[in-house]
Amino acid sequence: MITVYSDDHNLHTGLLDPRGDTWRESAECPDRANNVYKAIRDQQFGEIVEPELFDDDKLLRIHAADYLLFLKTVWAEWEASGETGANARPDTFVGAGMRYADTECVIGKLGRYSFDSTSPIVPGSWQAIRTSANIALTGAELIKGAERTAFAACRPPGHHATTRYCGGYCYLNNNSLAAQSLLDGGAKKVAILDVDYHHGNGTQSIFYERDDVLTISLHADPKLEYPYFLGYADEPGDGKGLGFNVNYPLPFGTNWASYQVALNDALDRIRRFSPDALVVALGLDTFAGDPTTHFEITTADFRRMGKAIGKLGLPTLVVLEGGYSVDWIGPNTVNFLTGLEAG
Repeated sequence: MITVYSDDHNLHTGLLDPRGDTWRESAECPDRANNVYKAIRDQQFGEIVEPELFDDDKLLRIHAADYLLFLKTVWAEWEASGETGANARPDTFVGAGMRYADTECVIGKLGRYSFDSTSPIVPGSWQAIRTSANIALTGAELIKGAERTAFAACRPPGHHATTRYCGGYCYLNNNSLAAQSLLDGGAKKVAILDVDYHHGNGTQSIFYERDDVLTISLHADPKLEYPYFLGYADEPGDGKGLGFNVNYPLPFGTNWASYQVALNDALDRIRRFSPDALVVALGLDTFAGDPTTHFEITTADFRRMGKAIGKLGLPTLVVLEGGYSVDWIGPNTVNFLTGLEAG
C-alpha cells in the first residue's frame, strides 16, 4: 500500500485549546501525523510518497471561492490588524436572525467562516491545510490507477469542514475532495465510510442532497458528544439524496462487540449501493486509550475493522482524520491498514 505524506503539516503548530480557565496545547498536534509516519516507516509498510500539486479548481469542486480566499489571507489580515495572539480565532458567530455579512474586520471574518472556535489559524496553517488536501487528492489519483488501496496521511483533518466553514480542527474536507475527484475521474458512484469517533457533519452536509455519494458514519451519539447538532439517526438525506445518508450514533463505552454490529450493517449498505470506489474517513479516536473520547476499541480491533472493510473488495482510499492518543495512533493506524490489505 502506498502512503501519501508530507512534513508540511508541522507548519500548523502551536495550536491552543481552552481547558476551563486555562489554554493548553491542542490535542490536534504535529505528533499525531509524525507518529503515524514513523510507524509506517519503521514497519516498512509500503512506499511513502510526497503529494502532487493540484490547482484550486479541485478545491472549488467542494468549497466556496470566498472561503478559500479567507483561508489563504486571514493570517496576513490578522497580523495587519494589530490583533495580538499566536492563534487567530473567532469570538463572534453568525446566529439566528443575523446576516452573513461581508464584514471587513478580521475577527468578523473568523466568525463568518467558522462554526466553532476549535480551528485557529497560525502562520503556517494555509500551507499545511493546502498540502493536506493535496495528500487526499493524490491518494484518489492512486486508486484511479493501478492501486487497489492507498493511505492519505492528512493533517489537519477534514471531515467537520463544510463548503464554507471550518470547525472541529478541520478546514478543507479532505475525504469529500477525494470522493469528488473520483467521480470527476469517471466513477459513477462513491461511498464514504466515516469511522471517526465524532460525526463527520461537514461530509454529511456536502453530499446530503446527492445520490452519487453514499455517506455513512459510525460515531458517538451527538446527544452526548461533539458536534451535538448533526449526526442523528433520523437524517436520511434530502431530495435526490434521500436514503443516501446513514448515521449510526453509538453510546459511550461502545466496544468491538457492539461496534461490529453497526459496522456490518453499514458494510451491507455499501454492498447494496455497489460503488465504484470507497473512501474511508479513518479516525483513531475510537481507541480505548484516547484521552478525549469514550469508546473501547482496542489496537487489535483496528485490524479487525480494517479486515471487515477490506472484504468489500473495492478500490479504497483511507484518509486520516482524528485520533489523539499520540503514543498509539501509529500502531493503531498500521493495524487498520494491515487488516484492510488482508481483507
